[in-house]
Amino acid sequence: MGVNHQPTTVTMSFIEYGDTIKDGDTAIVFLGHESMFPVKVQHGTVTQTKYGVIRHSTDLIGKKYGSKVTCSKGGWVFILHPTPELWTMNLPHRTQILYSTDISIITMMLELKPGSIVCESGTGSGSLSHALIRTVAPTGHLYTVEFHQQRAEKAREEFREHGVDHLVTVTNQDVCKNGFGVSNIADAVFLDIPSPWEAIGHAKSALKTEGGRICSFSPCIEQVQRTCLAMEEYGFTEINTLEILLRVYNVRTISLQIPDLGKAAEDNSGTGFDSSNPSNQGSPGANLQQGTVQFKSGVPLREMVGHTGYLTFATKSLV
Repeated sequence: MGVNHQPTTVTMSFIEYGDTIKDGDTAIVFLGHESMFPVKVQHGTVTQTKYGVIRHSTDLIGKKYGSKVTCSKGGWVFILHPTPELWTMNLPHRTQILYSTDISIITMMLELKPGSIVCESGTGSGSLSHALIRTVAPTGHLYTVEFHQQRAEKAREEFREHGVDHLVTVTNQDVCKNGFGVSNIADAVFLDIPSPWEAIGHAKSALKTEGGRICSFSPCIEQVQRTCLAMEEYGFTEINTLEILLRVYNVRTISLQIPDLGKAAEDNSGTGFDSSNPSNQGSPGANLQQGTVQFKSGVPLREMVGHTGYLTFATKSLV
């Protein structure tokens, strides 16, 4: 009996792992940890890489995510299922974005979980939005407000392509003047706008009457000062500001010279130590004879990501 293959809509989702690459999916082409990019999988399309051509119809569609794909020049790449973390590293930048270091502390400090209702402004490039949606799924919802019309339309399109549009409502308006379009339903509010202090009143209105959490991201300390004053004025409590600086270490083997204190050489000669004997090659005496010792050490990178922005958190008071 033949199988009737009906055309299907996009079934890939950023919040549910799919096993097989399908036409219409967004996939991540992984060339290396420092080199990857997203691709829209389409029948008859080809993608150029430094290792050669990837033909979507034969090389991608029907293959499993995580597959090793050989390109036309003989090199190979991995095809990965998208996640919010991978999307943050590869998305098209329409604005400055938040990265995983800040996103992780935001989702924790806002006490988000499946089922949470979150309000966000502005949407920007959607980096934080995808992480918030994944956190509150499958029963929560994100209400995101974007002032710029083209960015709002592009965000709607991406959410639809990524299979999460049922979990997010995108509104194109000025949050400082018109608010989030909802009242007394949000568990948390996030602000990443030039004048967050002008939106604190609307944020308070959006939060549930029984309380909730708010976070404001600002690159300048003057913005933080005005925002904190507005939070106090509107009765928010537990106001605190922090910034996250990520310091990455390389664990590597290093060699250091042993200082010649005279004692070691005398001890070795007195005991008949023979460094040419294979049985002594791995012993401390062998290292002493060679004048160096090797050990593992954690060394910070010479350059690190510096200041991104200040995160100000507060709680809506029940009083």
